[in-house]
Amino acid sequence: MTTATPPGWPREIPPAHTPGWEDKAVAWLLDHCPADYRGYAGWRKNPVALAWLADRHIDGQVGAMRQAYREARVELGDRVTTEALAEIMGHLEAEGLRLVAARRASALVLEAMQGKRFVPRL
Repeated sequence: MTTATPPGWPREIPPAHTPGWEDKAVAWLLDHCPADYRGYAGWRKNPVALAWLADRHIDGQVGAMRQAYREARVELGDRVTTEALAEIMGHLEAEGLRLVAARRASALVLEAMQGKRFVPRL
């Protein structure tokens, strides 16, 4: 059987349903959750639940980053220099893009954990 990874699949995780892929996926998912999540053995025992939770956690981060981007100029404009505000806006934009990519990746990992098989397109 041919293994394929769809666009957006995390490069740190081998293709789904190949030997060892779930262990790498669990590590990747935990890297995208608060550090305290590592203290709960249940997430490692139930990777589909971890994928489900991580997907929601990352989605929440995307929402928070978008809100911060919308509010930064008003909330910080009088408190930092123009140069600092430009730098902050750039950081918010970069982090937002990183989180959107992580959200796509986490959704793909969740689908794979739920049994979806990705087939290469011709």
